[in-house]
Amino acid sequence: MKKRIITLLVLSCLSLSSFADEIALQKNHPDRHIVVKGDTLWGISAKFLKDPWQWPKVWKMNRAEIKNPHRIYPGDVVALDNSSGTPQLRLMHETVTLQPGVVEEPLAKEAIQTIAPSVIGPFLSQPLLIENGQLDNAPRIVSAQENRLVLSPGTRVYINNIKDGSNTHWNVYRPGEQLTDPETKEVLGTEAIYLGDVNIARFGAPATGDIVRAKEEIFTKDRLVVSADEFKSSFVPHAPETLINGRIMRIYGGVAEAGPNTVVSINRGKKDGLEEGHVLAVNRYGRIIKDPEFTAADSNKVVPEQKNLKELNLDIYTGPDGKKVVNLAKNQVRSQPALAPNELKLPDERVGLLMIFRTFDRISYGLIMSSSDAIYALDTVQTP
Repeated sequence: MKKRIITLLVLSCLSLSSFADEIALQKNHPDRHIVVKGDTLWGISAKFLKDPWQWPKVWKMNRAEIKNPHRIYPGDVVALDNSSGTPQLRLMHETVTLQPGVVEEPLAKEAIQTIAPSVIGPFLSQPLLIENGQLDNAPRIVSAQENRLVLSPGTRVYINNIKDGSNTHWNVYRPGEQLTDPETKEVLGTEAIYLGDVNIARFGAPATGDIVRAKEEIFTKDRLVVSADEFKSSFVPHAPETLINGRIMRIYGGVAEAGPNTVVSINRGKKDGLEEGHVLAVNRYGRIIKDPEFTAADSNKVVPEQKNLKELNLDIYTGPDGKKVVNLAKNQVRSQPALAPNELKLPDERVGLLMIFRTFDRISYGLIMSSSDAIYALDTVQTP
């Protein structure tokens, strides 16, 4: 009997593994696609696959290749190969037949991006998020040439202190809104308002600099942060290898609800295992309703002995009627009010997909890739 149970468990695991590895192709997928200017890696993936984040599987990519993918250029051909019984994509680079005496000059080609750079560009070019306390001791503008109040390009400014040997190119910032975790109410960081750029002409206390770019008005007391290196914009869409759950904190672009090509921030980051290219499902948080035919006899949440349940480390709270109620979701943070015995929470429903394109320690920025309904702040995200 014991062997039979073990055999069934093994077969079940194999079945689940096969299902998880199954690659679903689009109904009318092409056999090949010639890459053209303006294509994106996500768009090409969606031509072949129902789930574009399975791209690494059909390319047989390992972890190193996902982090540093081969470049794909206009003119390359992406071909679907089913000869092995498992879908596999292959890349055929453009070839040129040379005539005798002709010298080939390499054409200046720009590799295709994973997602449209026009949408996420402003979120890639500056740090965007300032970790708690980072601006407190940052160099600050203390005065300007001719005592100007509003500082524009070409204006010479004076900074309280920049040590000799530091970087010569700095970004100018002003603290913006704080980003608060909707579950724990903890401040995760402050979004910085990018104002412009300053080149340092002389180090010291004070230091001297020249404003070379101003996106908005710059004033004294605004802070300086060293310009960051170029951010990663080429990555492969793929699902996280671990279960990740989070919430949408903010929607950008001056809209109240998100749809395709909308940027959002979520309350998970590098410390939670997120990386650029990770694809997450967006779920509408299920509404809490009242059971229309609830009776007191139906309640099976009332617990007569609190002591024994606490020994099991269960979450116990007092319901509206003064009785003790058990939250069966052990050790989970309740971001919604405790349910009364006559209340039900409806299941979460998938409403879209987002792809992470920028990560910080505890916050990430993602682009909504598809949606079946409007997406709102506080909607949940998780590994698809």
